Amino acid sequence: MESTVDTHFLVRLIINLVSVCILIRCYYAFSKHRDNAASFMLFGVGVFLVTALLHSVTVSMGFAFGLFAVFSMLRYRTEALGIKEMTYLFLVIAMALLAAVGTMAHVFLVAMNALIILAALVLETRFLLPLHGEKTVEYERIDLIHQDNRPQLIEDLRQRTGLDVTRVDVVSISFLRDTAELRMHYRTEAES
Repeated sequence: MESTVDTHFLVRLIINLVSVCILIRCYYAFSKHRDNAASFMLFGVGVFLVTALLHSVTVSMGFAFGLFAVFSMLRYRTEALGIKEMTYLFLVIAMALLAAVGTMAHVFLVAMNALIILAALVLETRFLLPLHGEKTVEYERIDLIHQDNRPQLIEDLRQRTGLDVTRVDVVSISFLRDTAELRMHYRTEAES
């Protein structure tokens, strides 16, 4: 009986490790933040181990998500993470929790993890959504910020920045300094 529990634990640990490694490799390929990638992997393994070991003392899924909340507050309270990093952190923790306390068969667990990885991969590429960036700039030609002059404004920003500007939002206007703070939205190319 003991070897069955150990085998079940080891198989789920391997599924979690492989799934998290693939997901974080996808994250790293598109973001190049090595520190975040390493932290996410360690976080996923840690959550799996703590939750799996506590699961043997009848820990519920609610308690597992409670652990997630505590870990998040303890580790990431002082460091501001972007929405993308928070999303990957949540996915890593969700994968670890499903592997640790989920009751589904191993094949179904692998399929769910593969679906999560595939969704992340598709959404990181331009296959489904075009790649866009945004920058905030201070702009001195205040006469062009009027709605009627938007095409000239966009063309001027394209010439000055060399970016394929598609849209501009006026964030703020300083009539005292005769400048405006603009948020440029532009198309980007995938890094090779």
